[in-house]
Amino acid sequence: MTEKLLIAVVGATGSQGGGLVQAILADPEQRFAVRALTRNAQSEKSRALAAAGAEVVEADLDDEASLRAAFDGAHGAYVVTNYWVPLTPEEEAARSRAEMELEQVDNAARAAKEAGVAHVIWSTLEDTRDHFGETDRVPSLDDGRYKVPHFDAKGEADELFTKYGVPTTFLRTTFYFEALLQGMGPVRAEDGKLVLTFPMADQPLAGIAAEDIGKAALGIFKRGDEFIGRTVSIAGDHLTGTQYADVLSTTLGEPVTYRPYTWDEFRNLGFPMAVEFANMFQFYAEDSERFTGDRDLNLVRELNPQAQNLEAWLKLHANKVKATIN
Repeated sequence: MTEKLLIAVVGATGSQGGGLVQAILADPEQRFAVRALTRNAQSEKSRALAAAGAEVVEADLDDEASLRAAFDGAHGAYVVTNYWVPLTPEEEAARSRAEMELEQVDNAARAAKEAGVAHVIWSTLEDTRDHFGETDRVPSLDDGRYKVPHFDAKGEADELFTKYGVPTTFLRTTFYFEALLQGMGPVRAEDGKLVLTFPMADQPLAGIAAEDIGKAALGIFKRGDEFIGRTVSIAGDHLTGTQYADVLSTTLGEPVTYRPYTWDEFRNLGFPMAVEFANMFQFYAEDSERFTGDRDLNLVRELNPQAQNLEAWLKLHANKVKATIN
């Protein structure tokens, strides 16, 4: 019997890492074993992964030694950082979230190199500064360093894997369909009608179900070294705001109208991250042709034949979407 190749998965209890762990465990081919990395092996999610057949080990992206030990003996590793992780006020004051991600990726890249990992998949995003340049069309953030920090820091971190000579696939993700459950979905206007307001103007927005990211990663690992040194950009659908609204209308059983904020209106909404999100949507819209063009849906479905489009995802989550409205 052929020995299974071991894949170490950072963030195994999160959306992306958890999706990959579940995909490996459910894979009929059973070509890989999985080591789930978590900061707390005794959490409910960690114990569930262990019960399902994963090897669960404790490791922390801020602790290079723990990553080195967790990567030991692994053929592959999936590396993802969480820009949105809850932080204490003291942690927020100590470093920016972008600095946190860069330091964590530096730890992971060095640990993977030292452990001799043969294939790393790094979950990343575009650096929007390549699009915006030095322009002041959008506000700069993080002491003027970034335009969309949760994009730009990941894009900047790409070079660390190259710097340390780590055999890496750069997996670029996109807008989660799950964002429709987290403030980006339809809202009921004063006239009682549903409106969708995210500021994409008339341009298509690439979206993906979070669990499909891990499944795509498994598809990449299955292709051996084919994608090492390459960037693979993924999505499940490319739809305009009007098309998002049309699919939502069908699923929810009542009309949804696309009535987008302008980018400046969105920046002025006043909630935390409003400026960063407005900059993000402006990037999505202005760079839409290249952004969606890079995300070849045919390749995505080669890697993950079960990849969901928006309609398929909504059929599974319609009640949750309705609950956010009502």
